[in-house]
Amino acid sequence: MPTDRNGALLQETPIIISNFAPDSHQLIHVVIADGRPILRDGLRRLLQTEPCLRIVGETGPGFDAATLVRDLRPDILLVDFEPQTTFEMLKTLAESGEAVRTIILAEYVDGADLTKALELGARGLVLRDSAADVLFKSIYSVLAGHYWIASDSVVDAPAGLRKLEAELRSRRVFGLTPRELEIVRMVVCAFTNKEIGEKLAIGENTVKSHLTHIFNKVGASSRIELALFAAHHCLLDGV
Repeated sequence: MPTDRNGALLQETPIIISNFAPDSHQLIHVVIADGRPILRDGLRRLLQTEPCLRIVGETGPGFDAATLVRDLRPDILLVDFEPQTTFEMLKTLAESGEAVRTIILAEYVDGADLTKALELGARGLVLRDSAADVLFKSIYSVLAGHYWIASDSVVDAPAGLRKLEAELRSRRVFGLTPRELEIVRMVVCAFTNKEIGEKLAIGENTVKSHLTHIFNKVGASSRIELALFAAHHCLLDGV
């Protein structure tokens, strides 16, 4: 949360956006609740590339988000996951009877926290390293009455939890992050550092840094060893 020059916490003021199109009844109205302005701005810009999505308001997570939802009555609430704050917000929304479909955005959520969020009314979870089309699909899926867990639409939450646990297990193999696994896949496909950088929109030096971390984690000393290691351990299966 931002502070003033004396270090005191500043209360974040919700932003209400009111530029509705004439055919707004055909649009999907979205509120973004994320306490990090830079990430919130990036998310807004991404959502604005989809013509049927209209951002009607944004704020930080917590009580302000619940208030904004009651005032604007959006179809979708995208909220950054902060366990206690998110749970309190979901409980407030449930008690108020709001029909908004809430999708949680998170780096990682364990099964217990996700179960609690679903019990309090959340309809989906999207991991922050997911592709843009996954976020769009999650929105359409929950509007259609389904749950969305991590990377797929599911009819019931328990099935989604099982899929999430399997996905997170695969991502934690040998301590590799999702981005590192993506780079491993490209190495296995014989991409050069330059090509990997172009695909991921990062510099070659960043690619080299990632590879160094990957080599250290799996004990490989070359790209060939890394490819053999990935094949032997089925590192990319299900990823």
